Amino acid sequence: MSLLFTPLTIGTDPATAVTARNRLWVAPMCQYSAQDGVPGEWHHVHLAQFASGGAGLVVAEATAVTAEGRISPEDTGLYTDAQRDAWAPIAAAIRRRGAVPAIQLAHAGRKASTWSPFSGHRGSVPPEQGGWSTLAPSAIAFEGYATPEALDAAGIDRIVDAFAAAAVRAVTAGFEVLEVHAAHGYLLHEFLSPLSNRRDDAYGGSLENRARLLLRVCDAVREAAPGVPVIARFSASDWADGGWDVADTATVAQWVVERGVSLIDVSSGGLVAHQRITTGPGYQVPLAARVSEAVAVPVSAVGEISDAAQAEAILAAGEAEVIMAGREWLRDPHFALRAATELGDDIGYWPPQYVRARRR
Repeated sequence: MSLLFTPLTIGTDPATAVTARNRLWVAPMCQYSAQDGVPGEWHHVHLAQFASGGAGLVVAEATAVTAEGRISPEDTGLYTDAQRDAWAPIAAAIRRRGAVPAIQLAHAGRKASTWSPFSGHRGSVPPEQGGWSTLAPSAIAFEGYATPEALDAAGIDRIVDAFAAAAVRAVTAGFEVLEVHAAHGYLLHEFLSPLSNRRDDAYGGSLENRARLLLRVCDAVREAAPGVPVIARFSASDWADGGWDVADTATVAQWVVERGVSLIDVSSGGLVAHQRITTGPGYQVPLAARVSEAVAVPVSAVGEISDAAQAEAILAAGEAEVIMAGREWLRDPHFALRAATELGDDIGYWPPQYVRARRR
């Protein structure tokens, strides 16, 4: 059996630890297709198909913990019971097909209230067209977006409480793993990076202060959902001078692991429009490898990982313990079934309806 198709267990509590049947997982991918934060039929089919396609774990898209935390008016949420109830059959469909259902809890911060990518518009949605005022650590706009309001202490407390409440709803809906989104230039990442955090209170300045909100959120989520495995997603580099970098990520990753986080999900970028990234196959894998050296829990790599041999080589080199993929799953919702065939693995979870198409 290849490393890619070796099961992996995450979580320290035997009662709630989960075992994914393989290490080829679906990364969260926003669909911009919800109404009032409520996922619909599109989300159900979109996510369940990956479980049918052999994924080990499926992470539902960045899901806002408050209404103003949505990236766009069409983003999903978990700040109402109606949203929770709409997520429940989706989580169940993923589980029935053999994958672990997970969800990413998020707040978009200064990158909230923006037009969806296929709206035909760019930038912030004005209030008269369904937009809203945004929140951030400091009143510094993302280039081309509206200027946010700097959160005060009470506002920060409300954010922490919102993550906890969303965690409760997520578990009630049937999600077995929770991911805290501290990447891609959204609120928790904004607090981490000195490019977006210019505060002079307990949440700004030193690395310890800039990480304080993330640590509080991780504590709150774990307290609200006792024993449920928690993943933390980081952007390991801002790809900009003076910004957040992989050394900072490795340090703060250790801190969240000390607080019981079960896996570190390593991505990069998204904080500033002037970032300079050289992309290519596996371009973020070295970042994951650096973080993996620092923590005693599994680390996932993501970014232009599109075939079985490439994924297996990353695991074999010890650069990561899990492969997260996004676009390749969109191109081929049966990516894992294809990858198993390419690696010669005789997995036992081909859907019987599809066995006739299996190449031996």
